[in-house]
Amino acid sequence: MNILEKFCGKALDFIYPPACPICGIPLPAGLRQQGICRECVKKIVYIGDESCLKCGKPLDVDDKEYCHDCAKTKHIFDRSAAVFSYSDGLKQSIYRFKYKGCREYGKWYATQMADKLGMLIKIWSPDVIVPVPMYAKKQRARGYNQAEIIACELGKIIHVTVNTQFLKRNKNTVPMKEISGHDRSKNLENAFIADKNVVKYKKILLVDDIYTTGATLDACAAVLKKYGVEKVYGACLCIGRGMS
Repeated sequence: MNILEKFCGKALDFIYPPACPICGIPLPAGLRQQGICRECVKKIVYIGDESCLKCGKPLDVDDKEYCHDCAKTKHIFDRSAAVFSYSDGLKQSIYRFKYKGCREYGKWYATQMADKLGMLIKIWSPDVIVPVPMYAKKQRARGYNQAEIIACELGKIIHVTVNTQFLKRNKNTVPMKEISGHDRSKNLENAFIADKNVVKYKKILLVDDIYTTGATLDACAAVLKKYGVEKVYGACLCIGRGMS
């Protein structure tokens, strides 16, 4: 970033102060680098070290290495991890991010993802980052794909190429929040298609906003592996309770 870009960025922050991604209130100058209100830090729950070795969900007391879902489900993706628990503070934040045009939240989300998952992603060593795609008509109506925004910001931070063309959603599926866990896989049957040239990548990192049962990552991983991708990982902003 050159001097002019830095000056313009500071000028914009002065005229249009960035908002806290949790409460939406403009941040005072002293908190802009942190990117979140002091009070809102108390409203978010980070995923700790005791998490499922497959999906990254926090483990219950009686769990060993895998959560209740992953202990009984054979996933197609190789491993996934998340930054936050899907708590009330994040629910409201993601709602504004997805449906109220608050695209600027994507930068803070990606910063948190890089900070909390960066070392794990480095171990996975993906060749490329691929955002989970939206159905084209739905994306045109919304104006953007929230997963793509996070993925692009993350790619800038960790210096990994982002490709938004190799994976497409060719089926307008029912919103996942409206159906039960066991119906989600059926809902996503034949929902994604991949460019055959994706085979040039051996390890892919999928990025999405919310993980619940893993059905979306599995559906994406299935089509990517069909074309020769060897490893498919997932990095999600939040993780829900799943089917348990």
